[in-house]
Amino acid sequence: MSVTTMSSDLDASSVPDRAPLLHWMIFTGLCAFAGVLLWQYGLLRLMVASDRTYISSIICVLYLASSLHCLWRTLAIAREADASRGAALLLAENAATSSWRDALPPGLVSDHIRNLVVKAETQASGRVDQTLLLRSLADRLRGSNGFGAFASDTLMKLGLLGTIIGFIVMLAPIAGLDASDRTMMKSSMGLMSDGMAIAMYTTLAGLVGSILLKVQYYMLDAATARVFSQAVTLTETRVVPALERVHER
Repeated sequence: MSVTTMSSDLDASSVPDRAPLLHWMIFTGLCAFAGVLLWQYGLLRLMVASDRTYISSIICVLYLASSLHCLWRTLAIAREADASRGAALLLAENAATSSWRDALPPGLVSDHIRNLVVKAETQASGRVDQTLLLRSLADRLRGSNGFGAFASDTLMKLGLLGTIIGFIVMLAPIAGLDASDRTMMKSSMGLMSDGMAIAMYTTLAGLVGSILLKVQYYMLDAATARVFSQAVTLTETRVVPALERVHER
């Protein structure tokens, strides 16, 4: 490999990886644009006004809170990706394993490499097996990503709850309905219409919110998997062989 090619690879490794954040911002921007259009045409206002249970409003608030959590996790994964690339750059420049522990940038991947160094020093000989440490790294990288599945399922269940409440409101006037009383008929039809609106709007809000959250956390999980794959490649190709060579001397 030429010096120019190696230099360009190192420069590329030092560039911050903002792809996960960029993907989240594009998707959220499109969702916000669609929300503005719905508000402009009065559809969101109609949903809030028609839902007397406020379940659809609660779904919207929970969706916004979950999106902010996804943003927080996306920023954390982006930082871990940058730290992993910095660690790869350091290992490419410095082959002395004794200096890795203090020189590595802060991050979960760097902590994993430090744990490998400690394990290699402790066992003193033999193959360095990082299977258990990789499982621990995967769990730490995922962090609270599992909240996305919980939040998405919660929005879906709230939509179904609104459906049930809406049907109860819609069918409640039928028991005391008197076909000869026009005033009661008109009042009952109004209640049935309100119940149907509650059922439809809460179901729609729950379904849309659940789907949008699933897309956000799918992108987050994909970014997390990429960081973990980079960590496995880095440690298997550079760290573990270097530690085993030290033991063989």
